[in-house]
Amino acid sequence: MVDFAGWVMPIQYEGLKEEHFHTRNHVGLFDVSHMGEIRFKGPKALEALQWLTTNDVSVLENGQAQYSLLPNTQGGLVDDIFVYCLEKNADYLVCVNASNKDKDFAWMTQNNKGADITDESSAWGQIAIQGPEALKLCDAVFSPIKVSEMPRNQIVKGRFQNYTIMIATTGYTGEKGCEVFVEAAGTAALWQALLQNTAATAKPIGLGARDTLRTEMKFSLYGHEIDDTSNPYEATLGWAMKPQAKDFLGKEAILKVKEQGLQRKLVGFKMIDRGIPRQGYEIKTQDGQKIGHVTSGTHSPTLDYPVGIAYVQTAFSKEGAEIFVDIRGKLIKACVVKTPFVNKGT
Repeated sequence: MVDFAGWVMPIQYEGLKEEHFHTRNHVGLFDVSHMGEIRFKGPKALEALQWLTTNDVSVLENGQAQYSLLPNTQGGLVDDIFVYCLEKNADYLVCVNASNKDKDFAWMTQNNKGADITDESSAWGQIAIQGPEALKLCDAVFSPIKVSEMPRNQIVKGRFQNYTIMIATTGYTGEKGCEVFVEAAGTAALWQALLQNTAATAKPIGLGARDTLRTEMKFSLYGHEIDDTSNPYEATLGWAMKPQAKDFLGKEAILKVKEQGLQRKLVGFKMIDRGIPRQGYEIKTQDGQKIGHVTSGTHSPTLDYPVGIAYVQTAFSKEGAEIFVDIRGKLIKACVVKTPFVNKGT
């Protein structure tokens, strides 16, 4: 157990590797109750979210969700988020990173366009159910809701025992599954019900395997791949940008970097020679010139070799480019590869 953003969180239950493979092959449960939930309500809810976020919230119909970014005025990122449309134009739930929750809420309030914004984080627990058997388990536990028939990026309201739940077909592993918001008081009961149901063999998964699973998919983690200085286009998150559709905070500064030509790009790489890349390690050319840095790195359990994510100068960002990771003063050969590293689930 470790301290994480003021929460006591499990690194592992029975072992990182075992938990990683159980999620890839069966179904893993992640207690992500530390995540923040911020509610936008009222006639100005949509207008406020359109101004605060980079994606086009206006396209969301009832029960739809989208990944988005919370930009700052300098062209960097306050956070990356998920926006859930509970009632079009009137009621939205925004899920934010735990470590950024207070910062995000203050930023949203400061730049509000008239929405009724409430921090509901303490009201909700959240459990992620991920893996090839996840939907079978969800159908059994949440009957009569057919989670297996829900499209990706959807959210539905329901009941579990006497508690309100919201089931969202989103996730952070690349596997099939969902994330369930549950009234805080019902979280433990739901956790036990998921573990005990015989429709699938679910196991609890800690932060360690959560990180290896998301790294294999090249999913960004705030504080690693993105931060308050990250340009979304350099971070290969241009798909979450809709500058043609609307105006938003920091738009001019973000687009200026793109128009001037990207100086760096976020890439995935695999190690050719022996060594594990870690966050902060420098990326260099063969002759020792610094061209970037590692944002995340690990030994991939699925592939059984080390992989990493890094910002590199654009000239070295093409697939097949040879780069070198400076590991304790030694230049260890690596190669830029196509991502995601692992193609699983959805």
